Amino acid sequence: MEDTRSVASLMDSTSSKIQQLQKAFAELESQRAVTLNLKWKELEEHFHGLERSLKRRFHELEDQEKEYETKTRKAQELLEKKKAAVEAKEKASLERLQKKRDAAMFTINSALDKYNNAPISKPSVGERWPQNPVGDSSNAFSTDSITDDNPDGTVHDVQISPVMGNFEVKAYPQLLKLCGDMDSTGLHKFVSDNRKNLASLKEEIPMAFRAAANPASLVLDSLEGFYPMEAPTADGKKDANLLGMRRTCIMLMECLSILLSGLDPNSLAAVLSQNVKRRAKSIAEGWNPLLESLDMDACNGNSLEAHAFLQLLATFAIVGDFKEDELLKLIPMVSRRRQAAELCRSLGLAGKMPGVIEVLVNSGKQIDAVNLAFAFELTEQFSPVSLLKSYLTEARRSSTQGRPGNASPAVQASDEFNERELTGLKTVIKCIEEHNLEEQYPAEPLHKRILQLEKAKADKKRATEPTKPQPKRPRGAQPRVPDNNNNNNNNNIKTGYGRVIPERYPQYVYDNRPFLSGPIMAAQAPPPPPPQTYTFSPAPAHGNFYGNCYQYQAPPPPAYFH
Repeated sequence: MEDTRSVASLMDSTSSKIQQLQKAFAELESQRAVTLNLKWKELEEHFHGLERSLKRRFHELEDQEKEYETKTRKAQELLEKKKAAVEAKEKASLERLQKKRDAAMFTINSALDKYNNAPISKPSVGERWPQNPVGDSSNAFSTDSITDDNPDGTVHDVQISPVMGNFEVKAYPQLLKLCGDMDSTGLHKFVSDNRKNLASLKEEIPMAFRAAANPASLVLDSLEGFYPMEAPTADGKKDANLLGMRRTCIMLMECLSILLSGLDPNSLAAVLSQNVKRRAKSIAEGWNPLLESLDMDACNGNSLEAHAFLQLLATFAIVGDFKEDELLKLIPMVSRRRQAAELCRSLGLAGKMPGVIEVLVNSGKQIDAVNLAFAFELTEQFSPVSLLKSYLTEARRSSTQGRPGNASPAVQASDEFNERELTGLKTVIKCIEEHNLEEQYPAEPLHKRILQLEKAKADKKRATEPTKPQPKRPRGAQPRVPDNNNNNNNNNIKTGYGRVIPERYPQYVYDNRPFLSGPIMAAQAPPPPPPQTYTFSPAPAHGNFYGNCYQYQAPPPPAYFH
């Protein structure tokens, strides 16, 4: 507004400026020696025209400013109305949620009051607790009856907490029997037979463990055979049965951890007794020397042996009996597994993760480093985009270096390096999608590069495929007669080009039967008809005509020489 007022004041002072200029011009004209060509009237008209145009433009700008202020005021009013409507909807939603919450809390409290008022009788030794009809929430154990006579922490003398409810296995009731019988071998076989439904198994095995007399001892029994006695250093990747058994062992330890996570400290101490921990420590000490032969590069961050060892320490709470540096060396061997982050937290190694991520970056495992950086909120210290670009740079460098001469082994090596770059691109795109990095690192150029590599791969494969030779066709027009594969048939006619044309009326197959030519059949056969004789007479001459009725001039007969 101040600028507008200053412009208006300047425009008002235009008339006075023109008058002053007129006086100066008159004074100049009175003192001039030569008549000037420029007249004052022209100057005055020019300045008045400028003044009118400036005023017109000024009024137009004022009108536009008023229109803009009107639109702004209407937009603000509309926003205020929408804001009020949204606040009203939020308030109504909160009121509905509060009513539902109050109703749910009332139902839960009523059920708990009924359950707490019901009489609870303690089962005798060897009996299991009856199932609770109130719910199927996770169960817990209390240590009301734990004494020195029960150092193993069996569940026979452990009372179930009424607040946690009881368990119910819905899909696989056989799990209850296997766990109740402490049958670790049968449990292994059951998991192996139902490997396709692994997700539902992992949900029900922790509940089924509560039917066992000692779930921790059952899991320790299942670890027998993780390292075969006849070949303790056998490669599990080459033996499918050993590989499946080791995966089952890891899953059972994870399920036991899920069961233990829902217990209070007293119940946890009852299940993980001192005898159980000593047994778990003995197993871990037997496994530890076998891990020294593992190669971190060969494991590629997916070692089942290292994972099982670390899971054993985390599940049975015996981490303090081993050196922290030894455990940190094993983390890169399991960095690619999805349980790596949770396993590090269970082992108490969260504070050491920057050093672990640094080791992964230096060893070329930037993808695993990015996953752990997001899991432990270390993305400011380790930039995910920089790590992904570094990973792609190394993949492309190895792809470029792996393209020597034209020999066959070199071509195979080049194909392997191109495949490595293609795999690296797909891995980076998957990491970008999992961690929502599209804005920081667009994936469209990576998709284009994948299309280029796949097209080059298809073109190379098409070029290396052997071409089938085309059969030569004989020159000239040939009759289109299908070839007969039976070239030994005497009734066929062979053409000059080696093609066989069958007779129009082949000989009847039963005419050559051997029993029709014997002496008996010859005596019974009727006598042959007498031979007929035919007389031929020459046809009359037709004159000098062709067969097509056109006449021609016959040449004279040649002279007869004696």
